[in-house]
Amino acid sequence: MKAVLITAHGGNEVVEVREAERPRRQPGEVLVRIEAGTLNQVDLYMRNSGAGITHELPLVMGLDGAGAVEEVDAEEERVSVGQQVVIYPDISCGRCEFCRRGDNVLCTRMKLLGEHIDGTFAQWISVPAQNVFPMPRHLDFLQAAAMGVNYLTAWRMVFTRAQLKPWETVLVFGVGGGVSLAAMQLARSTGARVIVTSREDDKLEKALELGAHEAINSRTQDVAKTVMALTEGRGVDVVIENVGEAVWSSALKSLVRGGRLVTCGATSGDQPPADLKRIFIRQLQIIGSTSGNLSEFADLLAYVERHGITPVIDSAYPLDEIHEALDRLEAGGRMGKVGLTFNR
Repeated sequence: MKAVLITAHGGNEVVEVREAERPRRQPGEVLVRIEAGTLNQVDLYMRNSGAGITHELPLVMGLDGAGAVEEVDAEEERVSVGQQVVIYPDISCGRCEFCRRGDNVLCTRMKLLGEHIDGTFAQWISVPAQNVFPMPRHLDFLQAAAMGVNYLTAWRMVFTRAQLKPWETVLVFGVGGGVSLAAMQLARSTGARVIVTSREDDKLEKALELGAHEAINSRTQDVAKTVMALTEGRGVDVVIENVGEAVWSSALKSLVRGGRLVTCGATSGDQPPADLKRIFIRQLQIIGSTSGNLSEFADLLAYVERHGITPVIDSAYPLDEIHEALDRLEAGGRMGKVGLTFNR
């Protein structure tokens, strides 16, 4: 089978599309013929260094994937041969205290596809049956693949961690990014008022077309002051951010007293000033979040189908053009997901 393999670290020349051995399905697993995948920032990180992540090379890249069931145990009831499915990318141990209480995203022995073990950028993958879910019926393979990382991460941030209510106002930083765009769509679907930021006007215009109520250009406008003007001096109930240091001060200053800030990343730096006086005097909540558990993934897929939410795809490349896809992801300026299609 064809697969995208990291054979070393340090740049494009260490990522190869080549033949690899087709995985052999084990009892309790589902063999999926992958039709599409989408790229994430961690794919760039794994290509460039992979530092701090335990893995062996060569490694098949990719966390996101969707396709059709090729083989499955006869007694498996959740999916059947030929069914269109999307992959949940976290392989949990099922035995630690967090798995036992149903929050496998906190598993102490978690292995992620494309990081610790072979991932989804291959024509076939075999994963535990619990990691395979029927696709929302209105999505194509590329759109469904986007559910695995960005939309699941946004779901946990918006609903589980922030517990956003329909009557509240939410501020989403960096709306061009995958998680932020997903968070905007999910928050908007609840009826909440959604304010977004970006440094690029075209992204703000697209976000407004997709349903955002107000948009702030963080390059030309003071975000906190603009938020206060838009909310008549009150501030927002919830901030969703994954930028970190560059926006931290503005994020805290934009919150109403008792507001919640949920963060899942630190692309601009992870050591911002704590501003502890503001946090305790205004009784702000700072909440960390990442990925989501199996139950949340099932809830996300059902919700996306019920509300007709469709991921935004920036661009798609055939598997053989993985370098061009990675370059597009790295260059910035995109709106939505960069995808791979698996031509056969």
